[in-house]
Amino acid sequence: VETIADLQKEPWMGKRDKAVILLLYGCGLRIGEALGLNLEQTLGLNGDTGSIIITGKGGKQRLVPVLPIIIEAILDYINACPYELANDGPLLIGKRGKRLSARIIQRQMEVLRSRLELLETATPHALRHSFATHLLAGGGDLRTIQELLGHASLSTTQRYTEVDAK
Repeated sequence: VETIADLQKEPWMGKRDKAVILLLYGCGLRIGEALGLNLEQTLGLNGDTGSIIITGKGGKQRLVPVLPIIIEAILDYINACPYELANDGPLLIGKRGKRLSARIIQRQMEVLRSRLELLETATPHALRHSFATHLLAGGGDLRTIQELLGHASLSTTQRYTEVDAK
C-alpha cells in the first residue's frame, strides 16, 4: 500500500510529509497549526511522551498530547532533513528551506487520493475530523475532544456526534 511518504523523490521530504499527516490525524491539528510549528515547540518531545502547545484560531492556546508514533516521525524527519533547523524557525520546511506551504500537503493528498481511489472528501482537514470521530467512537468525552481540537463552542464539536451516528 502506498503512503504519503512514498510520493516524494527525496526521502527527507517523504518523512516530512508523513510527520505532517500524523500531526493532522494523530493530534487533530488544523493544517495551519501543524505547519506553523517551530522547532522549539517540539524540543521537549522524546520517544515515549510529550505534548506541544498549539496556538489556534484567535490566538487561543491549548496543550496537545503527542503519541510516540508521531514523536518518532517528527524526530525521523528532523534527523533526515538536510537543512539546519533553527530553534525559533519552522519545524516543517519545503525543498528550499522555507516554511512549508499548505498547498504542498494538499497536493500530496490529492495525488494519494487519486492513486488509492479515495473519495474527494479525503483532505488534510478530513484527517482532523477523523481524529475527533475516532476518539468519540472509542468512548472519548465530548468536552475533552473539544479541548483537544481547540473549539470555542461545544456545538462545533457536537457535529462529530452526528458523523459518528451515521
